[in-house]
Amino acid sequence: MPAIDTALPLLALIALGAFLLGGVPFGLVMARLFGLPDPRSIGSGNIGATNVLRTGSKPAALATLVLDSSKGLIAVLIARLIAGEEAAQLAGLSAFLGHIFPVWLRFKGGKGVATFLGTLLAIAPLLGLSACAIWLVTFTISRISSLSALMAAAFTPLAAVLIGVPEASVVSFVMALVLFVAHRANIKRLRKGEEPRFGRKP
Repeated sequence: MPAIDTALPLLALIALGAFLLGGVPFGLVMARLFGLPDPRSIGSGNIGATNVLRTGSKPAALATLVLDSSKGLIAVLIARLIAGEEAAQLAGLSAFLGHIFPVWLRFKGGKGVATFLGTLLAIAPLLGLSACAIWLVTFTISRISSLSALMAAAFTPLAAVLIGVPEASVVSFVMALVLFVAHRANIKRLRKGEEPRFGRKP
């Protein structure tokens, strides 16, 4: 974790702004723009890109993925420009938490995977690419989105150390813990062998 040199009131303001940005429910916005069902009424019941894909619209799901990823990325870049690296990491974490616990939706949001990846890409691009690669390899083999996310989250703190960005290990570890908590229902289904696979009918 970088040294904290920024004044605490400014850090608090940055964290609040990033949290509110992270809470923007792009999954719902895209569903309405594309005339789709409310993603909370199907699948896992959350507002993320994976659930939007279950509505049958790949363009809406792709737009949700890009926009949800951009929440963390934009928060990090703006905070870094305003105050420095410690503010950037705090903003990324806050945007990630805002997506999972959006104030606009009574703190019931998505699982945070896209925002997690976007945040890492902005904090340390090589680390973010490593997390994306882990997700992609796991998904290619398993066709299970939740397992791919969990694998990426689990290995990212270690990857931060191995690729030479240990200053990102703490924030990536905290996000990984939260992501595991957000996926607790998926973990139960994975243990029972009941988690759905994309491209295969139940």
